[in-house]
Amino acid sequence: MRITARLLLLTLLSTTLLAGCSRATLVYRNLDMLVPWSLNDYLDLDRAQQRELRERLRNHLAWHCTTQLPQLLASLQQLERKSANGQLDHHDLKPHYRAAREALRSIAIEVTPTARDLLRALDDEQVRELRAALQENRREHREKYLAPPLSQQIRERAERMQERLQFWFGELNAAQRQRVLLWSHALGEQNRRWLENRERWQASLLGAVEQRHEEGFDARIAQLLQDREALLSASSRAALQRAEQEGLALVSDLYELANEEQRRHLTGQLASLQADFASLKCLPPANA
Repeated sequence: MRITARLLLLTLLSTTLLAGCSRATLVYRNLDMLVPWSLNDYLDLDRAQQRELRERLRNHLAWHCTTQLPQLLASLQQLERKSANGQLDHHDLKPHYRAAREALRSIAIEVTPTARDLLRALDDEQVRELRAALQENRREHREKYLAPPLSQQIRERAERMQERLQFWFGELNAAQRQRVLLWSHALGEQNRRWLENRERWQASLLGAVEQRHEEGFDARIAQLLQDREALLSASSRAALQRAEQEGLALVSDLYELANEEQRRHLTGQLASLQADFASLKCLPPANA
């Protein structure tokens, strides 16, 4: 996902918060600097392109902070309250998940012009660099996530999830670790499906960029950012929906299996994130 336009989309949602970063606000405030730095893995932007990107990112951050962050704060507050009252279950999580999907779409719409203009302005050498970087990225991901036998993929997926969950719950107990392993088994060959969908999206992006001066480029980029699932087959969409439901069920069950100390830890983490973001002062747009 860390490629050009997709990177802009996801980082603006502050995925560091969703992953459990204790310095989420620090990262959030500096995305206008971090995104261009991250793009160096894929593109060698010239100074003018970097300056233009930073200015636009600052404007996007100002937009997100003033229009989207209040909704995130409200969601954190509701989750904190339900966690404190011991009422966090599958039905409570669903509306928050739907809201997060809507937030992603709002961000996609907001950043589409920036991504479109950035990609259109690439020269032929930069496009060749992007193609080579994507090929290397695909090779690395296949080696890491698909080359190991399925049993190892399942075990490593469970280990990665346990590490992320420890931020929220603290050390997982035996029953919770077993539940995470069952979740990973239920996903089966998710690595293969994920990589195939990812590579299909990357190929579509590269194909659009290679025809960036042709009619229809704007619409192709808009679809790639705003309607990723349009590229999925019916079976892939069904698998994605099953994976989403498995994820919601996992979080709900882990909370049910949590002891009082773990629930207090979760409530405290939600409260801490809420306080951090509530204290954040929105930066003015770059042209203010």
